[in-house]
Amino acid sequence: MRKGDLLFLPAVLLVAVILFFVLSRKPSGGFVVVTVDGALSGRYPLSEETSLQIEGADGGYNNLVIRDGQAFLEDADCPDLSCVKTGKISKEGQSIICLPHRVIVTVEGGEADDVDVFAR
Repeated sequence: MRKGDLLFLPAVLLVAVILFFVLSRKPSGGFVVVTVDGALSGRYPLSEETSLQIEGADGGYNNLVIRDGQAFLEDADCPDLSCVKTGKISKEGQSIICLPHRVIVTVEGGEADDVDVFAR
């Protein structure tokens, strides 16, 4: 192994780490749109901190929190809580769906994610 080889490997690793962080940053969306059973329930900016309770179509509830430019369901009374386990969303097109209550929380506005591949 030569001296040049010892310098080449860390340089390649550094470039790879920098590219990973640059390419993984995606722009945030602008608004959170909430629909219940297909009807618009509310539209809230991601830039304003908000906490509200959404009444589901079946009478259940979902607690929506918007904080630090991200939206998430903090609590719900549905049986499996998969909507709560979905986590935080902030990019356009991301959604949290609660099937038992027929609630959909979607990020809209802002810049869309780039398309990587076209399929035919």
